Amino acid sequence: MRLMRIDQAGEVRLAILDAEGVLRDATAVAGDLTAATIAGGALARLALADPAALPPVTGEYRVLPCVGGVGKFMCIGLNYSDHAAEMGLDLPPYPTLFMKATSAIAGAMDDAVMPRGSIRVDWEVELGVIIGKPAKYVDAAHALDHVAGYCVVNDLSERDFQLNLGGQWTKGKSCDSFGPIGPWFVSADAVPDPQNLRLWTDVNGARMQDGTTRTMVCGVAGIIAHLSQLMTLHPGDVIATGTPPGVGGGKKPPVFLKPGDLVEAGVEGLGQQRMRVRQDA
Repeated sequence: MRLMRIDQAGEVRLAILDAEGVLRDATAVAGDLTAATIAGGALARLALADPAALPPVTGEYRVLPCVGGVGKFMCIGLNYSDHAAEMGLDLPPYPTLFMKATSAIAGAMDDAVMPRGSIRVDWEVELGVIIGKPAKYVDAAHALDHVAGYCVVNDLSERDFQLNLGGQWTKGKSCDSFGPIGPWFVSADAVPDPQNLRLWTDVNGARMQDGTTRTMVCGVAGIIAHLSQLMTLHPGDVIATGTPPGVGGGKKPPVFLKPGDLVEAGVEGLGQQRMRVRQDA
């Protein structure tokens, strides 16, 4: 099941892709796709619906973040050994967790906005995991039972803010627009193996990242199991699971984004984001 949240004339609509590739309006079936509606059984109702019987989406629309009302936006750092190596950092003994402000969440086709004073904005394509039911003290063998779906995440990062403004990484990770999720919410049953997906990032048409989730240090099940020992994971929570090598900060010399650049980030089977970079006024 492939779902997309869209804005038409200021109204949020929920769309589903049918077997023929036609986008259908499923708002009447489940309302919106948010943390609250996921907890309330929206995905089960959508699974029972016949997409072909729903009205097609017509007219222009803006692609919204693929889930609304996110409670926690959690990110795993240094989860690909080759990415840690390119950054000159040692692999941690446990998954490295940092939080991204939910105010950073953006749509997959929105502008990537460089904040005032930014000089080192970087890209990081990641597999996003969306929690479907509460997870607390779960083991890895049952962790994927708590996944509602998957999406593309670009963990955009201002490296100067991240590394030189003191404190933890959150400062460089939470700028407005630095957390695009989507375009698609792809249900867990449509992703048989989250550890066998290709990820990529293109900047101005040049391939920068080209990796696979097979090389994660800690897989999706292990990440969920670990985090659930520390806190309860709730429906609608988003986990970004780390990035493969090829980020701008790891290149020699480093390469960072500038206004006018086009960033396209994708994950196999989950779609592709397309963001134009601009400078905040």
